[in-house]
Amino acid sequence: MRELDKQYDPSQVEDSTYRFWLEHKYFHAERDPEKRPYTIVIPPPNITGQLHMGHAMDETLQDILIRTKRMQGYSALWLPGTDHASIATEAKIVAAMREEGLTKESLGRDGFLERAWAWKEKYGGRIVEQLKKLGSSCDWDRERFTMDEGCSEAVKEVFIRLHDKGLIYRGNRLVNWCPCCMTSISDAEVEYEEQEGSFWHLLYTVKETGEQLELATTRPETMLGDTAVAINGADPRYQHLHGCHVILPLLNKEIPIVCDDHADMEKGTGVVKITPAHDPNDYEVGKRHGLPLVRVFTYDGRMTGPADKAAADELIAGGRAAADEPEVLDCGKYAGMTAKEARKAILADLSAGGYLKETEPLRHDVGTCYRCHTTVEPMISKQWFVKMEPLAKPAIEACRSGKLKFVPERFDKTYYHWLENIKDWCISRQLWWGHRIPVYYCDECGEYVTAKAMPDKCPKCGCTHLHQDEDTLDTWFSSALWPFSTLGWPDTEAADFKYFYPTNTLVTGYDIIFFWVVRMVFSGLEHTGETPFDTVLIHGLVRDAQGRKMSKSLGNGIDPLEVIAQYGADALRFTLVTGSTPGNDTRYSEEKVKASRNFANKLWNAARFVLMNLKGELEPGLPEELDLSDRWVLSSLNTLVKEVTDNIEKFELGLAAQKIYDFIWDVYCDWYIEIAKLRLYGEDEEQARSARRVLVYVLREALKLLHPFMPFITEEIYRALPGSGESIMISAWPVWREELCFPQDEEGFTNLVALIKAVRAVRAEMGVHPAKKTRIFIQTDSPADFETGRAYLEKFAAASEIEIGSAFSGDASGSVQVATDKARAFIPMMELVDREKELARLEKELAGCEKEIASASGKLNNQGFIAKAPAQVVENVRAQLARAEDKKAHIQAAIQALG
Repeated sequence: MRELDKQYDPSQVEDSTYRFWLEHKYFHAERDPEKRPYTIVIPPPNITGQLHMGHAMDETLQDILIRTKRMQGYSALWLPGTDHASIATEAKIVAAMREEGLTKESLGRDGFLERAWAWKEKYGGRIVEQLKKLGSSCDWDRERFTMDEGCSEAVKEVFIRLHDKGLIYRGNRLVNWCPCCMTSISDAEVEYEEQEGSFWHLLYTVKETGEQLELATTRPETMLGDTAVAINGADPRYQHLHGCHVILPLLNKEIPIVCDDHADMEKGTGVVKITPAHDPNDYEVGKRHGLPLVRVFTYDGRMTGPADKAAADELIAGGRAAADEPEVLDCGKYAGMTAKEARKAILADLSAGGYLKETEPLRHDVGTCYRCHTTVEPMISKQWFVKMEPLAKPAIEACRSGKLKFVPERFDKTYYHWLENIKDWCISRQLWWGHRIPVYYCDECGEYVTAKAMPDKCPKCGCTHLHQDEDTLDTWFSSALWPFSTLGWPDTEAADFKYFYPTNTLVTGYDIIFFWVVRMVFSGLEHTGETPFDTVLIHGLVRDAQGRKMSKSLGNGIDPLEVIAQYGADALRFTLVTGSTPGNDTRYSEEKVKASRNFANKLWNAARFVLMNLKGELEPGLPEELDLSDRWVLSSLNTLVKEVTDNIEKFELGLAAQKIYDFIWDVYCDWYIEIAKLRLYGEDEEQARSARRVLVYVLREALKLLHPFMPFITEEIYRALPGSGESIMISAWPVWREELCFPQDEEGFTNLVALIKAVRAVRAEMGVHPAKKTRIFIQTDSPADFETGRAYLEKFAAASEIEIGSAFSGDASGSVQVATDKARAFIPMMELVDREKELARLEKELAGCEKEIASASGKLNNQGFIAKAPAQVVENVRAQLARAEDKKAHIQAAIQALG
């Protein structure tokens, strides 16, 4: 038996405990045919990343699930790894090179990649070490990286398969383009910032009638690329203009008026300019009406000029331009200007020509690059795309059929919405760090071939001069394969793939359902025939105490590592999960962390008390003869085991944590230990031994339930208890036992404790000295519960004499009354207290009771709450309302008795 320090110091426990776990390889999952596998793959953090509260929440929830399943006897694999994060990583490396006066071009591709890998080795593992500080029990022996050899092999295999099936193609389409990073970026990498802007109202002259059409734009510099003006075909104001044309100001160019529903009759004038090469909505209008694409921006964000047009014309003349190649405009006097400079010059010329009617101030959301914060330009660009419609249909069906489920279920609507409105996915990036596209072009005839390595010769003309595509693949392309590429696929006979795939639970935030979850699902179905996981557990954001999103601009971000250094990882973990519900945001506050730290201290002190009162060898298991309080605490623990296990199975982790907290703090520490002292310090040694055995048994089982939530302190206490195994991590999860089910004793003793609490509370509020004993009359319909607990009433309610009955025959006006759900206590204390003060106390208690009734009733009358909250939570609120209404009746009776 090991002695615990006087005070619990996480800094002295956590690092050494984590090393102990690693040394014994408790995190490592073996392929055991006798065990069921349970697999979670970690959402791979970027190698550029640093642990933040979102990570801490995400990893804590995963760790709770994996530790529980490990203890339940599963071969539980939590597979860790990191993502290469193309844009973010390349940006960091380029910035570091800039300080040395270097550029990518000066190093060359091979030199740059050599430097990038060195950077990854030096800094890429930082977040992994931070995850360990949190207590993450990942199988680090299986740690993966999205650009390691196995993952790279999977990426090439998938690209070639999809291309061969006609699901990957190259073409000119509208993409998000960052003029600073000089690459296409995904929707996930576009951040919207509210900025000051304007609506500029322009006038376009109708060729056939001479009238002027008014339209508004936030980007007048794009007008040079207008190829149409749209009206709604049903708009009565413009029926006479069907089939007409307008003259594009400044260019004096004739463009058609098209009828399209994109023109909203209820907004503005109902007329919109159409620039298909530089606006996503206009691009779709252009496709519907066969409009030409006119590009007016260079890829570095300037207006196109004669050299740009000449290069494009040369491609066309040489027959090397694709059918969907956009026209490039020579923007004349505006050529070479930045978008901002061109806007100013164009507006001046529009005003001078009488084409600018008015300027309307506006605050609106503008898309910017998440990495460099440059305004993103929608741009026609030749890229590689994945056809999404054929891949989306099986992913939709997987969810509809129940093979894939979301927790909470409401998030399947987001999933369906995105898949049902999906567009082809741009997968190429103009970067050097990442998976290079496995396509090789013939320098002689222009033919291309997909292959995992450079072919010896062109399959069309036999030329031996080939070069690889310069672009790399979108980071999401490789992370979409994460659940199976990390387990050995495309080798379908790989031992880990056969045993651990499909995985079980994916834990992620609601902000990346579209970008990652959907891609993993359709990739898993397409390449393995299975959904990559059966459940997606969605959690919300961690907000600050005021409910605001944590951000650099607000300065309200909290560093989890600083919290761990001050309060311990257990305190942070418990804070993040307590009160959380799937899919909903949670608030972080230092007060909550302090409360969790205090809970750890309470548990530590209780364990020290138990250990200090053990004498010699302790017999294993429970005694044959159980005291009433023993049956109460054991039955309460038994109920807790069943409820917590059920809560975890339903992913109600916050509810499970709260129940464990309530049991340990209230039932075990505040009551059972105090009750057990009567026997521990009594003269009957047999009773003392029984009390010690129950104390240890209950503590050990409670520690097991708490372990997934607070792994460090539970390990430290568990190994100090006599008769425990080598580690709580590999101990058996508690199970409900019929022989420990004492429902009548559990309910009866709970009622007794509730009455004792109420009596003590009223005595304390009235300032009655603890040593002052009084007579108590208990009015109840359950007399047996209180008859069996007389000794406890005498001890803990300071009762000198106890009478129990169904009705009180004494003078109620001379008694203080205490009401609980199951009883009323009459205490002759009026000579010790002020009647008016007692009435005031009861009125205050009545007001609190009415507030509780109003709160519970409000929730139950809220259909949104009924629909979204777990069934058990709704039942708990109903029970709370019933208890409060019963208590209110007792309080009102007490007030009436006092006159």
